[in-house]
Amino acid sequence: MLCLSVSLYAQQTATIPFGKNNRIVYDLRNGTYAVWAGGKAVIRHAYAFYDESTSPDTARVPRSMKVATIPNGKQYTITSAAGGLKREHVFYVYNNDDAFYTAVVLRGTGARSRYMSPLTGESIPYTSGVFVPFDNDAWIKYRVVDLAGAGFTASEVTAVYDSVSNAGIVLGSVEHNNWKTGIRVAGGQLSAIAGWTDSLVTRDGIRHGIVTQGDTLCSSPKIMVAVKADWRKGMEQYAVANRRAEPRYIFNWKGAKPFGWNSWGSMQTKLTLPKAKQVVDFFADSCKAFRSKDGNVYIDLDSYWDNLTQGGMTGDFSQLKAFADYCKQRGVKPGIYWAPFVDWSKSPRTVEGSHYNYEEVWTKVNGQYHDFDGCRAMDPTHPATRERIAYLIKRFKEAGFEMIKIDFIGHAAIEADHYYDPSVHTGMQAFRKGMEFLVDQLDSKMLVYAAISPSMATGRYVHTRRIACDAFKSIDETAYTLNATSLGWWQSKVYDYADADHVVFEGASIGANRARLTSAIVTGTIITGDDYSEPGSAHVVAQQLLQNKEVLQAAQLEDAFLPVDHHTGEAPSNLFVYNASGYTYLAVLNYGKQAATFSAGLDKLGLNTKQAYRCKELFSGKISEVKGTLQVSVDAADAVIIRLEAMRTR
Repeated sequence: MLCLSVSLYAQQTATIPFGKNNRIVYDLRNGTYAVWAGGKAVIRHAYAFYDESTSPDTARVPRSMKVATIPNGKQYTITSAAGGLKREHVFYVYNNDDAFYTAVVLRGTGARSRYMSPLTGESIPYTSGVFVPFDNDAWIKYRVVDLAGAGFTASEVTAVYDSVSNAGIVLGSVEHNNWKTGIRVAGGQLSAIAGWTDSLVTRDGIRHGIVTQGDTLCSSPKIMVAVKADWRKGMEQYAVANRRAEPRYIFNWKGAKPFGWNSWGSMQTKLTLPKAKQVVDFFADSCKAFRSKDGNVYIDLDSYWDNLTQGGMTGDFSQLKAFADYCKQRGVKPGIYWAPFVDWSKSPRTVEGSHYNYEEVWTKVNGQYHDFDGCRAMDPTHPATRERIAYLIKRFKEAGFEMIKIDFIGHAAIEADHYYDPSVHTGMQAFRKGMEFLVDQLDSKMLVYAAISPSMATGRYVHTRRIACDAFKSIDETAYTLNATSLGWWQSKVYDYADADHVVFEGASIGANRARLTSAIVTGTIITGDDYSEPGSAHVVAQQLLQNKEVLQAAQLEDAFLPVDHHTGEAPSNLFVYNASGYTYLAVLNYGKQAATFSAGLDKLGLNTKQAYRCKELFSGKISEVKGTLQVSVDAADAVIIRLEAMRTR
């Protein structure tokens, strides 16, 4: 509720303070502003625009600023006329927050837009920028971009920073219900553009849909702007701000960080009920220590679970129920898999649980069906899609499943020619409608894990999310996974947990096995994936690595590890650190073909350089001491995890 309102009309500039000694200076004559932090202007000549005219509104029209008290802060609204509409440029500042938030709002009959920017301006020179993908599909990678070269557009958020000091600016959207947002960095310019689409990044073949909120209101998403001494802290702050701006729709997860097994890691199309039961037996009898803090492990049937049914979705689920019952008898939790917004068959037939035909439900883009990843997108607002979701989720619940892995949900966010629901005009609006309906059907009965999905918008609807695309066992796949963790570790604050995908041991060297497991530990959860229904070398490796007590203690830590080093391009970090109560954990990975030595000053790990520390390498058990700088030698295609503990002064 607004408690105070003051209008300022006569002055030519307005000052908006935020954080400690930071301020926005807004020129009320021409509608431009600058952002000052640390005694210098870090953003200059910034302005807002809407629709597809990217020119600033520099006309000398009357502008006024109103200041209102909001919970825990203040809202500054600068108002002007804009083509018959009232345009508001809004700034939100909060107590004890060194970031500010800004949005453009149109008010009046016919208020609508497909393209809005509350901040386009010049930034001070930085050396590096971070490209963040829209989703985790098609093995797209994060990357650190050299700002001396070509520009880039990141999805939803970026950081621009100095590669030596790590000081920089984080700029990102904290709202995703209506818009896809791109953050453009080029030639010293920063621009946050709501209404951005790209055929390779967002998978869209047409322009963004038009946004209107009731035909008399159109608002851009709130954009967070944080000027930080360490851009990594800014990314974590951004993640927390997302959860505050768009609270969880799904129920709160109260269990421990989940561990599990998934059939797609190795078994894949060979899935049968006897084989699934043998995997259950392996974890119940031969790998008893591999459990989360609350003593649980999930055994998840991925795609081809319909090998266990006769008649597909509408067929006999007795074998699935038998599997779920067997899991519970043996003290593990049963999981299942589904892609609720796509059709794999792509053939005309009746949609399960409804009277509609699939031809009526498939999403169209430029008059053509949207086919990607081998499947066809379905309109998430169509009654048939919803009826199919309600039908199958009910059957999963009746069978007794306690976890569901949902996949290819990015297909629900595609910009389409039209949607069944006439109130929906954009891909993100369709995504929200579909995901809210899906979560409603789950009825707080299952742990929800997202695989291929939008990176930011999915945060409201699931508990854990895969950080990247399919990865299995090789050191190259580990490097690919940790490319995402190196630049997206902060997503563990958007979701309850991030996941490194399948941890597969069979057929890889013991060093690659250690590296693959380490990638899961630094990212978040562990989902192992070997075919434990048949004898193999993976059984022995799993019994050793997955039951190492001290390795498991590192795996059970609640948050992701922080990357210590960053490299230009797509190369992943080699060092990841976690400061826990009493211990500091350092994971060091060597992705190369030769042994290598890595150096880390203890100050970079958040430790006292004058203090001596006892170091224990958790895989080998080797113990050493360090003070000042830590030197770590790692074999080719291998990893180590070191636990550091301050030594008492004698």
